[in-house]
Amino acid sequence: MKVAEQRNCISLLLLAWLSLGVLPVRAVPLASCDPAYQRDSRTLRSDQVTVLINGYSTSRIPLLLSISAAYAASPIVSSVLVLWGNPSTPAQTLAELAHNLTLSSSATASISLIRQSSSSLNARFLPRPSIETGAVLISDDDVEIDPKSVKFAFRIWRSNPDRLIGAFARSHEIDLSRKEWIYTVHPDKYSIVLTKFMVLKSDYLFKYSCEGGAERRRMRNIVDEMRNCEDILMNFVVAEEINAGPILVGTERARDWGDARNEDGDEDGALGLRDGGKGSKVREVGLSSRRGEHRRRRGECIRKYHRVMGKMPLRYSYGKVVNSVGEQGMCNKGGKLVFCDQY
Repeated sequence: MKVAEQRNCISLLLLAWLSLGVLPVRAVPLASCDPAYQRDSRTLRSDQVTVLINGYSTSRIPLLLSISAAYAASPIVSSVLVLWGNPSTPAQTLAELAHNLTLSSSATASISLIRQSSSSLNARFLPRPSIETGAVLISDDDVEIDPKSVKFAFRIWRSNPDRLIGAFARSHEIDLSRKEWIYTVHPDKYSIVLTKFMVLKSDYLFKYSCEGGAERRRMRNIVDEMRNCEDILMNFVVAEEINAGPILVGTERARDWGDARNEDGDEDGALGLRDGGKGSKVREVGLSSRRGEHRRRRGECIRKYHRVMGKMPLRYSYGKVVNSVGEQGMCNKGGKLVFCDQY
């Protein structure tokens, strides 16, 4: 049999498996806010975390596969759920993705592909019966965090289970000239952590999606209208619940492929993303690639949430929690200025 014929046979078989539900591609549950989906926290595992990765663009699939496999290899990860939010993706593409994700599963952590029923960003915070851990780790499909830092962030969450833990921070602030709330980066304080990498209590998924009545529904509708800001809304929900800000953790290596500041031909050629300009494609599909417009839209979200609630629940936090203080002195070694304990 020729190679092309073999590929066609494999594709047809994958499609047949997908239609029969053999491959781990599941539709999002329709009754996510049924009380049965709110698990008793006492029955959930506290020593592991469930990873939820948002996926949408097929151009990011190679990176998505790598990120999913890295999380699945961590001993603190119970399972990885890839939430596919693009309903127009061909079934064959999803079947192949599901098959490759299954091959990437580790001995301890499975990787499943969940086909969302819509492209709503609210769906990434739906409570799910397959989550058996007290914490979830929310991640984008274009951010790689080193395993040691993932473990450290989870350890900080276990010491502060009511707080949001994140590696990327932003801030709300009043623009005095315009007398309105804005979204910004402040040099010495923050009130928002992003879903590029966020660890939170599983219970907050139910609070975000199912509680808060008409007010919360209006705020979730804003997410759909803006096609943005679900992470800001989660920060609003948690800050109102605990009257405290998030905690920012340091990482040894946080590679953000979707950041607009990436340049073509940068040093990261692994995964083949640099070849043929694919690295730029990964960056361009990100919302934050349009930096000025993105920041304005997120400021508008903050103002809209504030109007709906009639108050500002976000609270500032200060400083960053780091895994080790390390050497702080600089020495001349080999003609280079480096940390004194660096060889």
